[in-house]
Amino acid sequence: LTEYNLDQAAIFASEIEQHNADRKDLDKQITYEALEQIKKNNEQQGFTTVVYSENWHKGVIGIVASRLTETYYRPTIVFTKSGDKLAASARSVKDFDIYNALESASEHLEQFGGHRYAAGMTLKEENYFAFKNAFEKVVEETIHPDLLIPEITVDAEINLTDIDEKLIRILKQFEPFGPQNMSPVFLTKEVKDSGYAKAIGGNEEHLKLFLKQNKSQGFGAIGFGLGNKLDLAKDKKPIDIVYHIDENEFNGTVTVQLRLKDLR
Repeated sequence: LTEYNLDQAAIFASEIEQHNADRKDLDKQITYEALEQIKKNNEQQGFTTVVYSENWHKGVIGIVASRLTETYYRPTIVFTKSGDKLAASARSVKDFDIYNALESASEHLEQFGGHRYAAGMTLKEENYFAFKNAFEKVVEETIHPDLLIPEITVDAEINLTDIDEKLIRILKQFEPFGPQNMSPVFLTKEVKDSGYAKAIGGNEEHLKLFLKQNKSQGFGAIGFGLGNKLDLAKDKKPIDIVYHIDENEFNGTVTVQLRLKDLR
């Protein structure tokens, strides 16, 4: 960003892009291995996810922990080897204090730190299973069952006909969006894909739709990570959607796009 020579800046940009591509491949592969480990150990029904491999890259275990909570919505810890100890990254679910749970199982840990939704820790390898069992027991005894059901908070229910230039202008006045000012989430019921529904991406993990409601203007929609829900949306079946409203610029043309969070 501070390079004055354009050719050199292009080289740096290319290297950064390659690092990012490598990181994506790495976290995808580790996530796959972690999910296979859960299945192999028959741990799909537990109150926690605790997984470990000495070969996992320490730099992405936090991302992997977040990915695992998307599949098994529960407090999650991912361990890897770091020197002569195991290091881990932890992620929680909404309204559950994972730091308190770690504190209750801290007799098995060397050190830990963090806050209610994310934490890090180290332990001796011989204490891994003792900690794993203790953490599962603590969470089972303290978490309310409702917290293990993922939910999306909706700001407003609207119809697709409500999405016009005025609404887009008002939404822009709310910007910038971030952790203390999240982008509004809308719910629209009884919409249908126009027949273009398809899964996209290298592993068809994303969902691309063109949605209409009655005879309303249609909108393109993209659902990152929702490729597995293609069957719900194809063949013009009616669905309910929750989404953010985005503007998508392509080849100089700006269009409104619905960024799907989920559908049913």
